[in-house]
Amino acid sequence: MLYKASKSLLLAFVLVFTFGAMLHSSTYAQDAKTLKIFLGSVGDLKPDQAIVDRWAADKGVKVEFVYAPQSATDILAVIQQFLAAKSQDVDLIQFDTIWPGILAPNMLDLAPYVEKAGFDTTQFYPRLFQNNIVDGKVVGLPWFTDAGLLYYRTDLLKKYGYDAAPTTWDELTAMATKIQEGERTAGNSEFYGFVFQANAYEGLTCDALEWQFSNGGGSIVEADGTISVNNPATIAALERAAGWVGTIAPEGVTTYQEEDARRVFQAGNAAFMRNWPYAFLLGQGGADGKTETAIKDMFNVAPLPAGDAGYGAAALGGWQLGVSAYSPNPDLAAELVLYLVSPEVQKERALKLSNLPTIESLYTDSDIAGQIPFIAQLVPVFQNASPRPSTVTASKYNDVSVAYFTAVHSVLTGEADAATAMEDLETQLGDILGDGFKVGMPPAAMPMGTMEAMMPTAEATAAK
Repeated sequence: MLYKASKSLLLAFVLVFTFGAMLHSSTYAQDAKTLKIFLGSVGDLKPDQAIVDRWAADKGVKVEFVYAPQSATDILAVIQQFLAAKSQDVDLIQFDTIWPGILAPNMLDLAPYVEKAGFDTTQFYPRLFQNNIVDGKVVGLPWFTDAGLLYYRTDLLKKYGYDAAPTTWDELTAMATKIQEGERTAGNSEFYGFVFQANAYEGLTCDALEWQFSNGGGSIVEADGTISVNNPATIAALERAAGWVGTIAPEGVTTYQEEDARRVFQAGNAAFMRNWPYAFLLGQGGADGKTETAIKDMFNVAPLPAGDAGYGAAALGGWQLGVSAYSPNPDLAAELVLYLVSPEVQKERALKLSNLPTIESLYTDSDIAGQIPFIAQLVPVFQNASPRPSTVTASKYNDVSVAYFTAVHSVLTGEADAATAMEDLETQLGDILGDGFKVGMPPAAMPMGTMEAMMPTAEATAAK
């Protein structure tokens, strides 16, 4: 109960803080030359500010930034709050790839603006663009995409006799244990073998789904409506992860989000880290080389390790840009969306933020390949992707995810054993999803598809 109360208080604070920021700028609500944009707060914020300010100066308008909380779970709550209120205090919105079906009723249709501008949407990976179409309405445009990656210290692997990154979770556990023991013996008492995202939020859904999917545990809820999470492979995967907490990972990892893990790794206090691509450039000192880092030129990335199923898995992420249906400046906001998702700006953001483009041709761009050397490795990462079950669960996805990450968190903190937690979760998911869903086991072998084939489709989501 204390945990749930604390989460409620935190969310209340986030909502009050965010709306306070928006109300502070509400004096501009009637000014057609002022835009308010709601953007993420993870990573280096300066490049996006500079890009938007450059556009604003050229257009002779003013842009005000409202930054979201770090937790994707809290971000959705904030967006839903101001859309439900039909607030005019925000124009442009950044939102997760799993939310188009949820937000569609309150978002502007961008199709007329795309057509009027002659913007070529075939530049996008097809599935990424189609994911934003709900009942024929273009809810948003894909800004950047994401996949979970394993970061590792190349210098420490060499120091302890390893030739390559671990290819299985068991190998990672053994390597992290050895390196951690060695570094602590050498005097760094704050060193850990592995850091990741284990707070109770959407990020844990991504991490845990990677563990269970790679172990043969399926996708929580399968595409045919089977609630499959309560199975021996998932239970074993969660037991393995729980064994990391307090051993190769700090006890406090159960409070970590992306930036918490990045700070530890970037300070030189971890051998391995699970994170998104944005952390690569920051580890190298940032686009301007001035970001504080102890690991410059001493780390690399690899696909996430395989579990007992024999293949790895990477949760698919990504963020879209759309316009609130209640924006007082819809034309101007749509114009800014088209500018930000353009090939030129996506290339600039790839170079300055290591954010992965949604435009297919940029993956063979020589400048980007020079700045993001691991971009060539992303094809197998996407092929082994583990999409979150947002399509099949439709508008109930957020409830499903909250139930899932809460159950997983209880296992990681030792509040519940994995078998009991998954049994209880199975019952809870049945209550959430209702008729049309059944309890069963995941497929015996998970099909490996391309990124496009495995992305959730918002139009299918809305149809549920």
